[in-house]
Amino acid sequence: MRELVLQTLYRWCPFDLRGDCTVPAASDGITISCVINFYGRINLLEGILYSLQGQNFPRDRFEIVLVEDQGGTEAGRLAAEMFSKELPIRYLPLDTNFGRMGYSRNFGLHHSRGDYILFLDDDTVLKKDSFLSTLVTAFESNPDANALMPHGSAAYSLVDGRYDFHDPYFMTSRCTAYRRTVLAELGGFISNFIGQEDVEFVVRFTIAGKKSRKVPELNYFHPPLMVPNFRKPMAVGYSFLMLKSRYPMMLWLLVVLNCARHAPLYLLPVRRFREMGRFGIGFLAGVVTALFKKEGFKYS
Repeated sequence: MRELVLQTLYRWCPFDLRGDCTVPAASDGITISCVINFYGRINLLEGILYSLQGQNFPRDRFEIVLVEDQGGTEAGRLAAEMFSKELPIRYLPLDTNFGRMGYSRNFGLHHSRGDYILFLDDDTVLKKDSFLSTLVTAFESNPDANALMPHGSAAYSLVDGRYDFHDPYFMTSRCTAYRRTVLAELGGFISNFIGQEDVEFVVRFTIAGKKSRKVPELNYFHPPLMVPNFRKPMAVGYSFLMLKSRYPMMLWLLVVLNCARHAPLYLLPVRRFREMGRFGIGFLAGVVTALFKKEGFKYS
């Protein structure tokens, strides 16, 4: 249904589907590029790096592109050096546009070399040592798939609130793999997005008629959605406000309403619903606030 609505609106009001990244061709015989964007949180970063260290995939056929925000940190550089003894790591301190996840993802994508791009969060953990080899097999077995969605599980539960909800198949950069060709065709992400840049990409991916596939054999852990305050969802709302200059008005309104749809759930006495509702409220507040702000929105 979502695909039908988006593509119908696009036929009525076509617009440029390209993002802001120039994606070079694959090179150097690399099959998979694992792109991880982070800043600090080295204890979490080590978890995903240990997961990749245990992979049974040939070291000369994959790479790990570590992009650290804010120009990098000494701790981040040292962690990259330590794991480089066992892993094919490229450590890239972000050069500018700090705090803009769209730009940060594009920066890693532009410097990657693989036929397939696996976007990972620093707090993602891969469950099996065969994850990368299974990923390649799945792409080869599904030639019509432009992207693959692994099965996700909550990395932890909050015992007091019994909150362990996790959408098992969610096409976001916490753990989603793409063919390089589709990322090149769609120009990657929109650089000025503060957050949820991957959600916006899925809008253009869907409009373009691209196909994704669920792969239950690929499994990972990731923390469930936690929204301790309104700062991040408000920043995300500001990012989506800026789509007004790119999207037709009807499509923009539809996307904004969809992102804010969970706001009423905040009234329900269930931890999962309250977290989702808090994000929806903050998102909507960010859009409304940004409509009346002359200066840029800052998220910290």
